[in-house]
Amino acid sequence: MALHRISCLEMNNSSCTNDDFKYVLYSSVFSIVFVLGLFFNVVAMYIFVCRLKMRNETTTYMLNLVVSDTLFVFSLPFRMFYFINRKWPFGDALCKISVALFYTNMYGSILFLTCISMDRYLAIVYPFASRTLRTKRNAKIACSVIWVVLLSGSLTAGFMMDTTSYTNNQTYCFENYSNSQWKSMVSKVVVFMETLGFLIPLMINFICSMRVLQTLRHPETINRGGQLNKAKILRMIVVHLLIFCFCFIPYNVNLVFYTLVRSQVITNCTVESVVRTIYPIAFCIAVTNCCFDPVIYYFTSETIQNSIKRKGSAYRFKHGLHDFVVELGTKIKPLKTHKKVCPFVVQKLHYCLKVWS
Repeated sequence: MALHRISCLEMNNSSCTNDDFKYVLYSSVFSIVFVLGLFFNVVAMYIFVCRLKMRNETTTYMLNLVVSDTLFVFSLPFRMFYFINRKWPFGDALCKISVALFYTNMYGSILFLTCISMDRYLAIVYPFASRTLRTKRNAKIACSVIWVVLLSGSLTAGFMMDTTSYTNNQTYCFENYSNSQWKSMVSKVVVFMETLGFLIPLMINFICSMRVLQTLRHPETINRGGQLNKAKILRMIVVHLLIFCFCFIPYNVNLVFYTLVRSQVITNCTVESVVRTIYPIAFCIAVTNCCFDPVIYYFTSETIQNSIKRKGSAYRFKHGLHDFVVELGTKIKPLKTHKKVCPFVVQKLHYCLKVWS
């Protein structure tokens, strides 16, 4: 057993850590996520800020989720540069901020999605008793508390630990906590993040969803238009849980084993190789949450759906009116001098033709 432990430690930088594929994987996935995430979140930000006239507690959580996603998306070009060139020229501080933004985004997404799930639970299971609790003011307070916890935790962890390392006059970022740091500090941070930022929210999401489903089984709890409302709520829950489980469970489960490997609690080379191979894949899946969150916005908020539908209707009306005025204009031009045609009407129609053309 002792010989096996020694041999595995000696192989720490060889067969046990053969994960060079991550550089191509990270740079490819981050590029795709940057383009899609930037587009979707800019559109979502535009809808929330410019188009959404009626706001409630749910849209308050969603707006904060957009801000969290957008901040992380803006940090992706630095990660792309690093994993393409395998060097970090942007300084130690920016490396720490980039690391902090990832954890702020991931655990911020988890906590804001949990707030949305709890809000839906209260609205459906306790529609009357929760009216005083489900207010925009309380939603803003909850979001403020989440941001304080996120920033204090991620920035403190990021700046307390060595996120960069120097080898052969090259600076490296994102992947170089020492084994001593994993044993003394990082493992404790992981336990805190996994408990407060993942396990508790995961249980809350599942409990809230199950209670909502139980409530929907009783016909008397569904208001008029029952089947339609029930279908919408079921679709919300399914989309919410699928995205939550797909994005966050693989990374957070693997993070536990990755911590045990890096802390040298697990020293088996086969296990370490599997864990290190899964880690970049799970990390990339977690990063995609900033692309999937806008899907939750659409399926969760009927207000946003109506805003998008109104925008599409206005677009179709504008172009339909344009075509109508153009066609009408071609017909009235020969009648411009006809005495039976009101000059005022002709003038206005020609004005419309000029504006829409």
